[in-house]
Amino acid sequence: MNGLTTHNIWIKLTALLEMIKFSHTVFAFPFALMGMILASLVSQKSPTGLQVMWICLAMVGARTGAMGLNRLIDARIDATNPRTAQRHIPAGKVSTTEGWLLVGAAFALLLVAAWRLNTLCLQLAPVAIFFLVLYSYCKRFTPLAHLVLGLCLAAAPLGAWIALRGDVGWPVVVLSSAVLFWVAGFDIFYALQDLDFDRERGLFSIPSRFGVERSFQIARLFHLLMVLLLMMLVFVPGLGAIYLAGVATVTGLLYYEHRLVCPEDLSRLDAAFFNMNGYISVTIFLFTLADALL
Repeated sequence: MNGLTTHNIWIKLTALLEMIKFSHTVFAFPFALMGMILASLVSQKSPTGLQVMWICLAMVGARTGAMGLNRLIDARIDATNPRTAQRHIPAGKVSTTEGWLLVGAAFALLLVAAWRLNTLCLQLAPVAIFFLVLYSYCKRFTPLAHLVLGLCLAAAPLGAWIALRGDVGWPVVVLSSAVLFWVAGFDIFYALQDLDFDRERGLFSIPSRFGVERSFQIARLFHLLMVLLLMMLVFVPGLGAIYLAGVATVTGLLYYEHRLVCPEDLSRLDAAFFNMNGYISVTIFLFTLADALL
């Protein structure tokens, strides 16, 4: 019986992690660590092991809570969308009670981690939670939901910087802005999958508002802004040629991402969204880390 109970707990935990796409934490996590590196370079002081741990836990709590909340708030919409009808809550694999328990635990972890870091982090944590909640409702009233999602993920490097320095400086504002436009750009691609459904249900997105061709143009503009913003960070003391090589690599990856999909062929959208964006975030972090260390 104990083995069966343990097995059932494991199955439920696995379902919860699949529901929130825990593996996709890789999108924002490297940028949180990059914000920490920039703060260390500017301060000329390395973070302690405890600071790194609490930053990582805050990131996991925020991202887990946000995804769980999104799945709960959108459950009825997801149930009527053929693409999302098999998500865990509409399909009955996870109950709403279990979902809310996960969200509550995740946001509690965020608040505890923020408290353990510094006063400003704790004061700003409720603001971050507000925007995470806001994003889940945006598609109901504005096509700017992609930018709100970008703002939510942009909080990752900003939070890491504040955790180490207790203030806000221009490098992390630039980095957070780059993350905002990067996320908004690839989320426009992702929303193309639901263009017809969104229009039928009166839901808002840039694709449903402007169409496929214009959406591609806006996504290209956002990603160009990301590259330009990343280039500005070369003026941070401690970053130089290695970092710029990383920006060049990211530029190439973004170009390839935009070559994978086109208005006439969206068949490789999953590869562009899931694979390439994971490579992009990890790549720029590794080059930044290498430049900072060397």
